[in-house]
Amino acid sequence: MNTFVELRKIRFYAYHGVAEQERCVGNDYEIYVKVKYPFKDAMETDNLDATLNYAQLYEIICREMKIPSHLLEHVAGRIIRAIQTEFPLSEGGILSISKQKPPISGDIEGASVIVEW
Repeated sequence: MNTFVELRKIRFYAYHGVAEQERCVGNDYEIYVKVKYPFKDAMETDNLDATLNYAQLYEIICREMKIPSHLLEHVAGRIIRAIQTEFPLSEGGILSISKQKPPISGDIEGASVIVEW
């Protein structure tokens, strides 16, 4: 049985980007995360300690999004390492970070990095 905890459309205003102006002015971001986690015991016991606490998962993402980086890839790496550290039973997942209004000339909704681990 594969079991996952998923958080969708997490929105932040943060200060990431290669250009100094991006790190000063900031931008809107949207995060999606899906973590494979063996919570079969929680299904039987109704015990929070037997699953991945999604409030704690959200706090990990908040903490890492507050640290300015040049690259979204770097932010993604920090988030994944923190998830693996705080939830050592996690078995992989998918993380998407999207910059909603990237500084690109042209009609573009967003730019994303997606990591599957």
